[in-house]
Amino acid sequence: MSDLAARRRTGVLAALLAVAMIGLAYAAVPLYRMFCETTGFGGTTGRALALPDAGALRGAAGRTIKIRFDSNTAAGIAWRFQPKVNDVAVKIGEKNLAFFTATNLAATPTSGQAGFNVSPDVAGAYFKKIECFCFTLQTLKPGETVQMPVTFFVDPAILKDPIASKIDEITLSYTFYPVDNPPAEAVSAAATQQPNRG
Repeated sequence: MSDLAARRRTGVLAALLAVAMIGLAYAAVPLYRMFCETTGFGGTTGRALALPDAGALRGAAGRTIKIRFDSNTAAGIAWRFQPKVNDVAVKIGEKNLAFFTATNLAATPTSGQAGFNVSPDVAGAYFKKIECFCFTLQTLKPGETVQMPVTFFVDPAILKDPIASKIDEITLSYTFYPVDNPPAEAVSAAATQQPNRG
């Protein structure tokens, strides 16, 4: 193989390696998110389409667990964000609905996206959300207040985990982060959420 051919081959391989690394960089975030949601790593909650079946509920036998709600806002988003109640006792495997209230304190429309996790971390694999305001971008008009719901359950499989079965309290924590350039089709959170009438 000539010296020129060897250099070309090395150049092509280097270019292919660079393209592959760029592709992996773009895939890393969704792959990491999928891994976290599947395993509960770092307290990441899972998403469920439906409640567990009756067979899975047999072992739960009315067992309850306390869910504590925590709310935060990151720098750069002028929102007041808080849970309607600080905590609630729920039956394991039972569907629950909780509300958070958000108010835009800014003089302009503001968009935000909620990040979330639960603690202790090991509970993440068993805390399942069916619907949540955190799944979508939220846009609030100046001074607007909305109630943001989350529908969730604690998977009865938690009772079979030798470590997680000892948990008697789970903290569900949200932090709203600002989104500077929301897509043009983003609608006000009021279009999909219930306004605060109280």
